[in-house]
Amino acid sequence: MKNNLEQKNFYSFDKNYSSNIFFKQPDKYREIEKFSNLSENIITTGSNYSYSPAGFGEGSLSLLLKKFNRILDFNSKKKEITVESGINLSDFLNFLLKYDLWIPQIPGYPFITLGGAVAANSHGKSCGVHGTIRNSVKSILLYHKKNGWLELSNEKNKDIFDLTIGGLGLTGTIVNITFKLSEIKQKKFNTIREEVKSVKDCISFINDNNFDDTFIYSWNRADNDKDFGKGFIFKNILDKESQTSFKEISKNEKKSLLLPFSLWNRVSIKIANFFFIYLNNLTKKKSKEEIEKVIFPFIGNEKYFSFFGKQGFIESQLLISKNRIDEFFEEFKKLYNHHRPVITLFSIKNMSGSQKYLRFEDNKLCVTFDFINNNLSRKFLEEVDRLCIKYQILPSIIKDSRLNKNIFNKCYNEGQIFKEKLINFDKDRVYKSELSRRLDI
Repeated sequence: MKNNLEQKNFYSFDKNYSSNIFFKQPDKYREIEKFSNLSENIITTGSNYSYSPAGFGEGSLSLLLKKFNRILDFNSKKKEITVESGINLSDFLNFLLKYDLWIPQIPGYPFITLGGAVAANSHGKSCGVHGTIRNSVKSILLYHKKNGWLELSNEKNKDIFDLTIGGLGLTGTIVNITFKLSEIKQKKFNTIREEVKSVKDCISFINDNNFDDTFIYSWNRADNDKDFGKGFIFKNILDKESQTSFKEISKNEKKSLLLPFSLWNRVSIKIANFFFIYLNNLTKKKSKEEIEKVIFPFIGNEKYFSFFGKQGFIESQLLISKNRIDEFFEEFKKLYNHHRPVITLFSIKNMSGSQKYLRFEDNKLCVTFDFINNNLSRKFLEEVDRLCIKYQILPSIIKDSRLNKNIFNKCYNEGQIFKEKLINFDKDRVYKSELSRRLDI
């Protein structure tokens, strides 16, 4: 096998895992079939922006689908589009927005591929209203090494369709996807900023302000006990009076050099938070923003990630029931005061949907924390894992590459059902990644 394959060192986006892997980059449909026969274990890779290593792993051949980036069919009247899975969000939206169409479940970086977004069942800022990308998928063309080419939808192979969306690429290679589109006539947003004094204030505000066509999320402090949870709520509301022409979303992927050490520490994050608050207080509470800035907040801010250095970072994203979240934060703050981890990002937003299999989706609050990657953070997060079990919290397996099989099994009630159905479909378990091996799925 090795004589026929290219080799490359791959890193997960959070830099917690790396592996020298074998890969092939097909350009034609028959090459997907041909290259899939070169290895006993395969996994499909898009742009490799998954925080946790879902698109590669030791012992698996990675099929890179970057060349599968074509638009195959588009019907503006029916509001449907079929695209190959390697097309990225930037190209996808630049085409659709000219027709006042899009899908609202957009993950936060424009160079993520649509196949990766479907495999992860991704969501965007408006997930409290629009849910996850599952709500916009009409059908999928899948290739499986043993089961061949399969059309998946609610009418055809429904069980496999259900396993594939949010199935982390474990059912086979997603080759193309048909999306149901939504109208978006305005391309600018009015952004309103509200100050909050605590986590409780923040949660109350988010719960009371969940409206159609509104993206609501928070930025909260977590650099000291006294001000923990203070911050801002941002509301992005479509500007229905805007008549300006659409400005294309950036097509230039920016790569920031990783430093040998982390610039984020207890002092630097306090300074960064001080300036963030100071600059926000200088500006008006209401402003107009282009769609790119609203849906892709890290465009132009890639240095945030590079500042973690080669050691990377840890992101913990949690879905917490609204009637348990106060209890969770009471215990979280006690643990925080004891361990004193460095939290570089703390944010809250609403999510809607129905949890099933491996999907990070439910009618709950989505809480996100970023940590510098060190032993202190890991010890603290082990305590948070126990809170997840205690309060029936769902941790994102796509975002947190530190999660283990035990935590997964105790938090994902339908994880075993997914595994059993997957084995019924693929008794040889051909498609595997580092993530699937670590969690034994």
